Amino acid sequence: MADKETKKSKKQGKTKKKMTQAEFEKEVIKMADSGMTCEKIGEKLRQKGIHPKEYKKKISNILKKESKYINPDLKNVEEKLNKIKAHYENNKQDKKAMREKDRIFSQLRKLKKHFGVAIK
Repeated sequence: MADKETKKSKKQGKTKKKMTQAEFEKEVIKMADSGMTCEKIGEKLRQKGIHPKEYKKKISNILKKESKYINPDLKNVEEKLNKIKAHYENNKQDKKAMREKDRIFSQLRKLKKHFGVAIK
């Protein structure tokens, strides 16, 4: 019996005070300024015990309103392309890296065309 009571008291101690919509938006914008994508922001908030579904606006909509939204698909492919370019610059003899660089660049171009982003 004592074990059940201690488990209940531990669970009750974990309840957190819910933040307001304005505080939630400020927290999301602060995390976006540090370079996080909307998925990473949601993950980090859930680790803190703040669930984004409890609030009116989605994280991506908050960031779009503030003009800080970065498409995560594009960001991930661009990072991958930058890594493989750096590798290929140091290792010109690596033909697989050259092929991979071309393949990832093509993938990036297709994604930009799909999302309507200007291709540089």
